[in-house]
Amino acid sequence: MDLGVHLVSFTFPGGTAAIGPTLAAAGRAAEEAGVANLSVMDHYLQMDGMDLGGPLMPMLEGYTTLGFLAASTSTVTLQLLVTGVTYRHPGLLAKIVTTLDVLSGGRAVLGIGAAWYDREHAAYGVPFPPVAERFERLEETLRIVRQMWSDDDGPFEGRHYQLAETVNSPQALSAPHPPIMIGGGGEKKTLRLVAKYADACNLFAGPDSAPDQIAAKLDVLKRHCEREGTDYDRIRKTIAWSAPITPDAAGGADLAASLEPYAKLGVTQVHLMPYTAEPVAFLNGLGEHVVGRLKQL
Repeated sequence: MDLGVHLVSFTFPGGTAAIGPTLAAAGRAAEEAGVANLSVMDHYLQMDGMDLGGPLMPMLEGYTTLGFLAASTSTVTLQLLVTGVTYRHPGLLAKIVTTLDVLSGGRAVLGIGAAWYDREHAAYGVPFPPVAERFERLEETLRIVRQMWSDDDGPFEGRHYQLAETVNSPQALSAPHPPIMIGGGGEKKTLRLVAKYADACNLFAGPDSAPDQIAAKLDVLKRHCEREGTDYDRIRKTIAWSAPITPDAAGGADLAASLEPYAKLGVTQVHLMPYTAEPVAFLNGLGEHVVGRLKQL
């Protein structure tokens, strides 16, 4: 099982001036630790309800942050976990992810979902349609980015988006295009979109869930794949691990034991969240006590 690290806090000792140097050091530490994927959130405001201080705490724009991390790293894949479909016009989103892929040497991943944090939309005046419309927009966005990452540079006519041209030059280095990951476990809509358009899914797991719940989601995904004519085995299964961990010997052993049932289900990547103001120390601990154990699963 590969390890991804999802950076969720930018509240570091030294304040705002320390954010850039700390993130650069975290990128280097992630690669030294053997981390495969580095991600940040796609939010305007820090989230409520995660013991991270709430909306008045520091939050960076996601793709600008990934561009910075691209210059500080050379091997990890880079993504938002996940892009909210409401935050950027899909044509520009495809261009942004392509730019990240080109400048990072082919390391971009498009993680995307239907968005949910209504407070930040209201705060910045960004439209927040009802959930049914957000899923309609999500499907159109997936169609647009796939068209822009193809040889078809013609128009796109959808219910919510109309593009006169889908020119995308330069194209991404990743072949055939940057991998598309859809986040969420909704059985009727989200997992259907995974089967139809995506290369990976991302499901939530942790102490309040059980492996059989993930197994049930994957069974639903398999049925959607059968209906869509998609190879289920081609889709990468990943989880976001919601529980804080202690990156020492005992914590690494406990985490590996907790994740072993998920590996048996076919999960090949887990994303951990460092709830700490010292991400470099956290990443160093992962390299020493966690990465090797997970690779054996």
